[in-house]
Amino acid sequence: MSCPFCQLELNEQQKVVLQNDHCLFLQMPHEILVGSGIIIPRAHRETVFDLTAVEWAATHALLAQVKTLLDAQYAPQGYNLGWNSGRVAGQEVFHAHLHIIPRYADEPLAGKGIRYWLKQPTNRRPRQN
Repeated sequence: MSCPFCQLELNEQQKVVLQNDHCLFLQMPHEILVGSGIIIPRAHRETVFDLTAVEWAATHALLAQVKTLLDAQYAPQGYNLGWNSGRVAGQEVFHAHLHIIPRYADEPLAGKGIRYWLKQPTNRRPRQN
């Protein structure tokens, strides 16, 4: 298995910024999504639905630490948080990961949330009979 989250050495740009016993917060340099990163469970879990209760609690605890860190470093005006679960939902790496994306008032897409893209008429499903 060549999971980039189980084998962090596969991506030299990926850095562990914060961690606890069950989860890691990873970041990579990014020109557009400044300050963004992901929280992953240490154990390989394919989707968010596979997390244990302990991993959920650890994710929540680490998320609070991540917010404190990002608030101090970048002072964003908001956040988008999201899980992609399954290929159809956009999951590309099949190791559960929570996206944490700081948002800024001076972004061209400020005010557009995760659902904005999914609500577009071009995303309408064909009629079901």
